[in-house]
Amino acid sequence: MSRQFVAQLRDGHDLDEVYLVTDKQLRANRNGNPYLLVELRDRTGSIQGRMWNAGENIARGFDPGDFVHACGKVQLFQGALQVILTNVEKAATQKIDFSDFLPQTEQNITKLIDRLRNYLLRLDNLHLRALAECFLMDDGFMRAFVSCPAGVKLHHAYVGGLLEHVVSMMDAADRLLPLYPGVDRDLLLMGIFLHDAGKTRELTYSRAFGYSDEGQLVGHIPIAVAMLAETAAKVPDLTGESFPRELTLRLQHMILSHHGELHYGSPKVPMTPEAMLLHLIDALDTRMHMILREIRDDRNNPTAWTPYNATLGRRIYKGGHLGDLYGETGSGYD
Repeated sequence: MSRQFVAQLRDGHDLDEVYLVTDKQLRANRNGNPYLLVELRDRTGSIQGRMWNAGENIARGFDPGDFVHACGKVQLFQGALQVILTNVEKAATQKIDFSDFLPQTEQNITKLIDRLRNYLLRLDNLHLRALAECFLMDDGFMRAFVSCPAGVKLHHAYVGGLLEHVVSMMDAADRLLPLYPGVDRDLLLMGIFLHDAGKTRELTYSRAFGYSDEGQLVGHIPIAVAMLAETAAKVPDLTGESFPRELTLRLQHMILSHHGELHYGSPKVPMTPEAMLLHLIDALDTRMHMILREIRDDRNNPTAWTPYNATLGRRIYKGGHLGDLYGETGSGYD
């Protein structure tokens, strides 16, 4: 029997399958009766499940990160699919194919790595090129970098997502740089490479996407600054010279300011041309990925608008044939 992937579910389908639980909440309805709210995921997407009149005995049976055998009925509610669960229980993992549950980039990883190396190994600045080489020669770092998602939920939340995000940003920078001759190309490309490097230690992604203890306590921005210092100390082995303090400060600032605003978690706001352009390209790639994904993931909704997205603060207009176009041809994103 073929697997019931989330992307294949339709209104009215009977559900009887194993999924990964990424979120679990025991809530009460307006009458005070308890119900269970879970997010079920496989590599094609996620769907929300609700079990009415579910008590703590059922909720204690599994946790986020567990696999569950879920049974119920798929229905369309307020423009989105959900499952009304009749049974949910922890599943044995012996026969589970983990590749069914972690979403992966649809792009070719080998080609993405080649594009990344092509940008970094052609940097003109000797010190920045040596810094890039030190990172590229670090097998542990690179294994993590090419596998890590760029986020847990918001954007590029799949295996290879960080690599895809960084290379897309480099492609955008390559096209924008001729318009802004006052921006240092080498510094911008190196900053793009490093801005989210701390996510390789902030996030966990071997079975389900989440946060490491270091990620919870420190966060990817301070981690990336520390990684820069650790790796810059190795550069003299290649160049015979200390890594310039000016370059260190500029790269540190780009990492610290790439979220753009203090209320978005940036310890600093961008104060150099390279930091500003890095922030804007990051926001561009992130937002466009989210908008295109909203349209693509809403293929089963017959209305012209996607459901409200709290992160974007809006619904997205799909229109008629354009919605079909985005859904059928895809955007290259998961």
